[in-house]
Amino acid sequence: MSERAAPFFCPYCGDEDLFPNEQGHGAWECRSCNRAFQLKYLGLLARGLRTESTGGEAI
Repeated sequence: MSERAAPFFCPYCGDEDLFPNEQGHGAWECRSCNRAFQLKYLGLLARGLRTESTGGEAI
């Protein structure tokens, strides 16, 4: 992935005054509450794969 994910607001104060942080890839700093945070991709959710009472997979 060539572009970094950009947050729309600070997860701590909700302000939109965000700038990329120089110290790490994906790190952002909020100039409003003076906090730094990082976005992290956790993975894909396995939606639609659930077992029924008969033991088979539901589609």
